[in-house]
Amino acid sequence: MKSLVRCLPLLGLLLPALAWAQAAPAAGQLPLVVGQGAGGTTYSVPIQTLLFFTALSFLPAVLLMMTGFTRIVIVLSLLRQALGTQASPPNQVIVGLSLFLTFFVMGPTFDKVYQDAYQPYSTNAISFDQALDRAQVPMREFMKRQTRQSDFELFAKLGKLPADTTVDTAPFRVLVPAFVISELKTAFQIGFMIFIPFLVIDMVVASILMSLGMMMLSPVLVALPFKLMLFVLADGWNLLIGSLAASFGT
Repeated sequence: MKSLVRCLPLLGLLLPALAWAQAAPAAGQLPLVVGQGAGGTTYSVPIQTLLFFTALSFLPAVLLMMTGFTRIVIVLSLLRQALGTQASPPNQVIVGLSLFLTFFVMGPTFDKVYQDAYQPYSTNAISFDQALDRAQVPMREFMKRQTRQSDFELFAKLGKLPADTTVDTAPFRVLVPAFVISELKTAFQIGFMIFIPFLVIDMVVASILMSLGMMMLSPVLVALPFKLMLFVLADGWNLLIGSLAASFGT
């Protein structure tokens, strides 16, 4: 749970909307200012509150687009469809499991961001710009490992970047969509492998029912207990979650 508590401030470091320097709070004001020194401009409390909650609204997007959450939640959703269970496990369970598995997979990355960027910044050892630069390095390294070169080249071409631009020097507006496309492709590849054994069971059950002349009996209904039995006997959750975590190189 300690990593979970750290994640929100760590992700917040990556948001440009939070690029405000800390200063001593004046009476009736939040300690959020823009600029440094005596000439710094201080926003009023309502404007500060609006900007703060606007920045917080970007946290779900950061979680979805810059971590392994996308791959995990898609694979678990495809598993539910392959099993043929309409609402089991429910969406809340899938999202919750995906969230905690994301924190597990991203744990080393978040810890590095916390140690290298957030901790020095919280003690005023470095400025916010320096903390932001340090926080980008572990996140960029994680996304670089999961991004396919073809996807990166596509967005680099669309973004009209110089030919010598690499993943290490590319801006986040190019790296993030390339990372997301790669995650979608990987998730569908894993989903394809998950569907194969359950599809075989559906075909066998459908063939048996047709040979027996039971046209009115739904093959999906008959195949469901066999698919559940296969998944349980093969220790499917252990295999799936282990394979998902290993696919990130953890």
